[in-house]
Amino acid sequence: MPVPPIAKGLTRQPGAAAGDDAAESNQPSANRRDAGDSAHGRRTIIPELARHGFTTLAICLLITATLTWAGHNVWHVNLVYSLAIGTISWLTIDVGCLWWTRGSEMRWPPGWRGPALVAGGIVLGFSAGSAIGYGYQTQFAMVAPPSAVQVFWIPMLLTITATIVTSAGFYLLGKASHLQAQMAEARREAAEARLTLLRAQLDPHMLFNTLANLQTLIATDAGRAQTMLEHLTQYLRATLDGSRGPEHTLRDEFTLLRDYLELMSIRMGPRLRYDLELPAALADAALPPLLLQPLVENAIRHGLEPRIEGGRVWIMARALTHDGNARLEIIVGDDGMGLPVQPRGVAPESSGFGTAQIRERLASRYGTEARFALTTRLEGGTIARIELPCHSL
Repeated sequence: MPVPPIAKGLTRQPGAAAGDDAAESNQPSANRRDAGDSAHGRRTIIPELARHGFTTLAICLLITATLTWAGHNVWHVNLVYSLAIGTISWLTIDVGCLWWTRGSEMRWPPGWRGPALVAGGIVLGFSAGSAIGYGYQTQFAMVAPPSAVQVFWIPMLLTITATIVTSAGFYLLGKASHLQAQMAEARREAAEARLTLLRAQLDPHMLFNTLANLQTLIATDAGRAQTMLEHLTQYLRATLDGSRGPEHTLRDEFTLLRDYLELMSIRMGPRLRYDLELPAALADAALPPLLLQPLVENAIRHGLEPRIEGGRVWIMARALTHDGNARLEIIVGDDGMGLPVQPRGVAPESSGFGTAQIRERLASRYGTEARFALTTRLEGGTIARIELPCHSL
């Protein structure tokens, strides 16, 4: 069967070593991940500082309103005291946290450093902030000199209480966010582990059948046996390369599928017909590796192989735009047996080998940004649709 064109550069050069390919593909991927982690860190620090700053401002305004309502000095003097003490305490603690936790995912110093940083923020905020407030009250506000209660005890109690409560709140929120990130990472790792298990279950079955066919062809058709061996080598190399990173390109995914379909077409002969449609503009689009493999295997194993006349399977990708955001849609279809009848209450897309893993991998990597649907075609067969954010590697 002639191989339909997919995109430029899909065919590997003979004699290329798997190790060379892996080295070439993994180093840029690692660099991209390191750069992405660094950029992600910068993106999260700035919003975190902004949230803490706005929270500190709100607490200062609340203290100002409370003191003014209680008749403790005039409102603008209370505002200067609150803002000066609160801002200095906040900046001392947050900057200290950034310094002591640089390179760490948890934004709070471990051990004794956390309480020591809070105590330092209280002392520095109270002393410097009170000096600023005292200077404003006596030099600019034209207000009577403050008493000892006004200048020391009340600001000190408010500083200690507000700083401890606010720091505890920031710590608990940061720890909750850290735990959520760890849980999300654990879910991603679990999904990848299930993918590895899935590959371990799928590959031997396909490999043994392929080797059995290869043994027969060696004696009867050496040319087809050579072609089959080349595709098997490329398929195994692509499978190994794809398991090394969290993402690869659509070009790589379609190359793997083409080699797999070529192997299956040698086994099934004219009973299997296939089409691969990958626009050149989407060749570098990123997706998790081996994402489409279970769908294609399902289409052949459960849709086409049971039919005497076989059938056709097609894989196509296209670009979409939703609310101004670039999206990628991938369709895997066949005109085979269709989905089996499910018991009442069981969704059709929850059945089929590998579809649960696809759903879990999409959810762990893209959250609610990805969609997956498996439906029956009116003309016979099935249609699987995957939609996810589109970005290039």
